[in-house]
Parts: sequence; structure tokens; C-alpha cells
Amino acid sequence: MNIKWLISFSLNILPLVSFSQTDIDKALRGSELLLNGLSFLKSNKSDTANSKTVESVCVKNKLSDKITLVLLGKDEDNVEIKKELIIQKGSKECLFEVPRGIYTYQIVLANQEVFKKGEYKRNPDYALEIYYKKK
Repeated sequence: MNIKWLISFSLNILPLVSFSQTDIDKALRGSELLLNGLSFLKSNKSDTANSKTVESVCVKNKLSDKITLVLLGKDEDNVEIKKELIIQKGSKECLFEVPRGIYTYQIVLANQEVFKKGEYKRNPDYALEIYYKKK
């Protein structure tokens, strides 16, 4: 009986006590390497008071289908700027390094119908969210 207990103990308890690299350990180590390896993608925030550009413009689509956002404007040197974003439903898309200024925007639905038009003053702390309420 003593030998059966010793064999049972060594087969069941010792693997739990001794260290081995499990799949969880490998996954944690891999994610740590990935995060540290991709840290160069994080951009530094620029000085928002004196900058001619805004770090990013993000748009969230909360409609039931994809939309296209068209931004038209001019920078301080009077150069025309046109940016176009296609945003899937329930997602968020961003434009980076957008010059400050006042833009006209147009939101076009998937069926090419113009949903909304307007002017948009690009400020650093303002996000543009698209909502639609059925009447």
C-alpha cells in the first residue's frame, strides 16, 4: 500500500508542485513581448496650444450600416485638404495629423444617400459621434 501511495503521489502531486512552462506562461510571455515590441507605435502628444495639426480625429459609427465621412477644408497655407473615411457599423476610425481649421463634413450612407452635412471646427478635445434616432 505504501508503494501505491508513493506512485500516486508522485504522479498526481509532484507535477503540480514542480515548475513547468505551461501554455498560460507562454501566452503571457508572448503578450509581454508583443506589447513591449509594439510600444514604438505609440505617438507622443504634441503641444496642443502651438501646434498647427491635431494629433487625431476619431469618428464612431453607431448607425446600423457602414458610412463614409468626407472632410473638406483648407489649412493655414490655403491648401485644400480632402479626407475620406469609411467606417463600418459599430466601429471607430481615426485620421492622424490633421491640420487645424474649420472643415465641412458630409456623412454618406451605404446607399449613397447624404445623411448629414455641416461644419466641423477641429479642436483637440472633441470627438465626432454619429447617432441616428428613428422617428
